[in-house]
Order: sequence, then structure tokens, then C-alpha cells
Amino acid sequence: MTITAQMVKELRESTGAGMMDAKKALTETNGDMEAAVDWLRTKGLAKAAKKADRVAAEGLVGVAVKAGRGVAVEINSETDFVAKNADFQALVRDITRVALDTANSVEVLKATHLNGEPVESVLQNAIARIGENMTLRRMHALEGDTVVSYVHNAATEGMGKIGVLVALNGPADKAQEIGKQFAMHIAATSPLSLSEATLDPALVERELAVQTAKALEENASSAKPKPEQVIHNNIIPGRMKKFLAENTLLGQQFVINPDVTVAQAAADAGVEITGFARVMVGEGVEKKEDDFAAEVAKMVQG
Repeated sequence: MTITAQMVKELRESTGAGMMDAKKALTETNGDMEAAVDWLRTKGLAKAAKKADRVAAEGLVGVAVKAGRGVAVEINSETDFVAKNADFQALVRDITRVALDTANSVEVLKATHLNGEPVESVLQNAIARIGENMTLRRMHALEGDTVVSYVHNAATEGMGKIGVLVALNGPADKAQEIGKQFAMHIAATSPLSLSEATLDPALVERELAVQTAKALEENASSAKPKPEQVIHNNIIPGRMKKFLAENTLLGQQFVINPDVTVAQAAADAGVEITGFARVMVGEGVEKKEDDFAAEVAKMVQG
């Protein structure tokens, strides 16, 4: 497979690796981007890359909570300028309220009526009126004894670039108070799951493969190599324990008080976190980057 400059650029940006290392990784993995990331990590040349970091789309996330139920709705626009438009913000607010009252999925939400017509039609009318393409991309619904919401980088009340929901069981006053802190923590740390039990097994298996290969390679090149038993029984399990602690909400150090984990902070407050949702505008969406220099060259040649 031909390794293009764009592929090298993308891998460098997602891993922080050098140009030659990125090119070699792609060559070794026949252009497979995920495998190239793992190859770089095995060699100690890159940090774990999350697809969710590749943010490009604009728009807003609307959040709303009522009576133990919360929703987060992402509506994308082409430009941030439209996301600041009062008409667009009103649209996000109205659709979020409809989602809170009736919907549990994007498909249901699109078919639900808003002011006498389906939400999907309302969105199409807004596209024609505002003059920019928009997409109702995602929604999350969460239920619990108490559901707390938080918006980071708020554009206006109840909407912004990152929307977080946290569901908790326990005394309502305690849950409301510390729930807001947990929501802010989630916005900052972006955990992959609530606990080890809810983490994607395929992700864990992939991480184990990377850490195993990395530990064995480091040991092989060490001046004083350790017995393989030590590598398999101590070093690799230790690294996996760290991975799980850093990527599960309950295992993370609480940003408000790093001396305790989130699980311990919840226990100390007498509450239980039963679920969460974190929605960031455009996460996982790739937006085409215009090559300005190439465009100008093409114009000159034309």
C-alpha cells in the first residue's frame, strides 16, 4: 500500500510521533492507522490515541434534566458562527426539551413532533432558513434517583461544547452537591467507562497486547533483563491496573481531591454513581481539511 504524506501527517497529529517514525509505523503495518498507533506505542514512541480527540464538526450539545431523567443532544452545524446564532440555539433548546419528554434514541426523536411537525422536518426547515447544513447526530438518555447535568464551555444556559450527565443513587441533597463535581470531573478527564466491568473487552484486549509487546521489547533491550515470569506476573499486570485506573470513572483520582478515587469520594458522600454520559461536539467526526497551498497552486495553474 502506498503511504501518503496525508497519512503520515494524520498519524503524527494523533500520536505526537516524529515524521520518520510515523512513516515507518505505517509501512510496517501496511497503512493500517490503528495498527500503526499500536506499533508506535509498542516502541514507546506515542501515547494512547483516542479517536474521540479528532474533533472537527461544529455545533452544540444541549442538556436537560427533570425528575430523575436527563438527556444530552448533539446537533451539528457547518460553522461555529451558526452555533452562536440565537435561532440555532433556540432550535437546540427546543429539540432537547422534546428529547427529555419523550425520546430514548435519535430515530425516535427525529419522528417526535415539535410544534406540530416531526423534529426532522423542523430541522430541515431550519437548514433552509439559516442557510447551513445541520445534523441531529446523537442523543443520550440517563435515569437514576438523581441525575445531574453540567455544560462546559457554555454558549448559553443548558448548551455548549461539552455536555455531561451523571446518574446517582442516594440522598438527593448529597447527590446534587457532589454530582455536579463528578460531572465537572467527567468533562475534564473523559473516562471511557464507569468501571472495569463496563469497559469494552476488545479495548482491554488491545491494550494488553500493546503493553505485553512493549514490556517484552523493553526487557529484551535492557542491560539487565528480568525473568519473563516477572514481566508477565508483575510488570504487565501493573501497567494494566494503571490503564484501568486512568480510564474508568470510578478508578480515576478525583480532580477535586486527588488523594481519593472517584469511587471513594462517592462512598464518602454516601452516594453511588450508576451511570454517566459525556458528549462533546464533533467527537469522532473527521472534517476535510482544505489544503490552501494546493488550492492556490491549482488556481494559478488553471
